[in-house]
Amino acid sequence: MNTRAWIVFLDESGVSLLPQIRRTYAPRGRTPLLRHRLNWKRASMAGALGYHSTDPDRGARLCFHLKPGSYDTVALIEVLEQMKVFYRGERVVLVWDGLSAHWSRAMRAWVADQDWLTLERLPAYAPELNPVELLWSSLKKRELANLAGDHLADVADATEQGIQRINTNPQLPWSFLAHTGLTIHPPHPPNLRKDQ
Repeated sequence: MNTRAWIVFLDESGVSLLPQIRRTYAPRGRTPLLRHRLNWKRASMAGALGYHSTDPDRGARLCFHLKPGSYDTVALIEVLEQMKVFYRGERVVLVWDGLSAHWSRAMRAWVADQDWLTLERLPAYAPELNPVELLWSSLKKRELANLAGDHLADVADATEQGIQRINTNPQLPWSFLAHTGLTIHPPHPPNLRKDQ
């Protein structure tokens, strides 16, 4: 693995017009009510959190994609094409789970032609190792909580606000990584410590 690359975690999640029910405060005796139309329209989100492997001062990078419906191999290749532009000229080690679209024959053939991209697979049943899961949790607990929109555009707008909130707080993406227990930057080896 190239040690001067971006380590990028990617994950997908779904949202719908059905509200994400969360606890909230209200005056005593006035239980808040959510009114919605029981509309099952769905959208899918893809998020990629990137951390530079050797230079933490370069900060974390967040790529985000939202589309109606769900992701398949073709749609994920489009996301990766956008990521290629986002990381223009840089090496990327992409870490994602075992979703069939991630490892399909078409995906592997496309990746084989990409000299900038290396794929790594997360262990099975280990979503706690992907910091993007914490990004989804943050969005669903804040911007999407109790949102009873009439159109997918309402959900998209709220999601964009959440992504903006996370992008403007440089500590949040790092806290997502810290919560997984993973580290990107190894400590200095004993013979290279600065105190010697």
